[in-house]
Amino acid sequence: MPSREDKEWNRLAVHMDQFHSHFRYEFNRVYTLADGGFHKEGMSLPRFLREAQQLYSHLDMHHRIETYIFPVLAKKMPQFKAGARESGEHLQKHKGIHDGLDKYDAFLRNSLENPSEYNPAKLRSIMDGFKEVLFTHLDEEVHDLGAASMKKAGWTLDEIRRIPM
Repeated sequence: MPSREDKEWNRLAVHMDQFHSHFRYEFNRVYTLADGGFHKEGMSLPRFLREAQQLYSHLDMHHRIETYIFPVLAKKMPQFKAGARESGEHLQKHKGIHDGLDKYDAFLRNSLENPSEYNPAKLRSIMDGFKEVLFTHLDEEVHDLGAASMKKAGWTLDEIRRIPM
């Protein structure tokens, strides 16, 4: 069983993983129900599309919040900083994710306005286009916030306690 101190060192990773696990769940649910499975759950197409839009809204809000956290982390961890290690790899991945999310959101909006144009294969294709970068990023971000990474970067437990997350 982890000690109290171990839990404090891993606080950021655990907190982030709770959100990330929910994003994976939402993504997989939309993907699974896209082919009409939503009808079996008692949803109309418009209701399904509105539920699918929640994934976009949740990820977008999460990334907006991270814009306040990443500069704090970037002080000691270049993967959170633009222009550093691999050009700020987390920031680069955010761009790839947002490019995919923009296509996803446009497709959902169009399908809500023009239900006859809804195409489950197209929705899944759009999602396939950013799934790997999204899921890899979610895992890497949690790893980079774990105790071992934070200690390696030179954070102290007191500093971690002050990170607003």
